[in-house]
Amino acid sequence: MGLGVGIFLAAVGAVLAFAVNANVSGVNIHTVGWILLIVGIVGIILSMIFWSSWAGPGYWSGDRRRRTTYVDEGPGPY
Repeated sequence: MGLGVGIFLAAVGAVLAFAVNANVSGVNIHTVGWILLIVGIVGIILSMIFWSSWAGPGYWSGDRRRRTTYVDEGPGPY
């Protein structure tokens, strides 16, 4: 789950939990809203932990070598 999906779930959950005043038989809308809100917040937190700038993708993979690029500028002046 990415950051966008987490924000979307949290927003839909907040709307269902706080703004909807409907009664549906068999389903509690407020409970569904709270569940979506919590899942969205957990998704946002996990996304920020795993994709933050201090760690980034590949930080935990074990490949700690720094990649270096060399540019060949052609033959020197003679």
